[in-house]
Amino acid sequence: MAIFIDAATRVAVQGITGKQGQFHTRQMLNYGTKIVAGISPGKEGQTVEGVPVYDSMFSALNYHQIDASVLFIPAPFAKDAALEAIDAGIKLLVIITEHIPLHDAAEIMAFAKKRGTTVIGPNTFGVVSSGQCKIGIMPNQFFVPGPV
Repeated sequence: MAIFIDAATRVAVQGITGKQGQFHTRQMLNYGTKIVAGISPGKEGQTVEGVPVYDSMFSALNYHQIDASVLFIPAPFAKDAALEAIDAGIKLLVIITEHIPLHDAAEIMAFAKKRGTTVIGPNTFGVVSSGQCKIGIMPNQFFVPGPV
């Protein structure tokens, strides 16, 4: 039973062109995650692992429906990226980034609560629905469907 995500969840990767964003995009795609867009300011028009890249979440939403976003953004820029996703109406935000200042994290959480967005993180491994969708950095081989 999926709680947050399932096989139909459409995911955006913020920070997709960075080293970690590229690596984990490949891993999530290999798991079966439906990644529909990447966000990386100044990189619109590129692709990463076949995923189109856009300058902003708002730009990506002109072309794709997006249910969830995952952040692979350096801590000094994570707040702005998170607030952009929330402002754009993304309902599930997974923030992998560590070392986000406490005040920034509090601002993200307050805005998310106001807008009805669920936030997992910051400094999280992510979320998985076994055999359906993985958003985050967990090793694929640890999550297979079956009895507990």
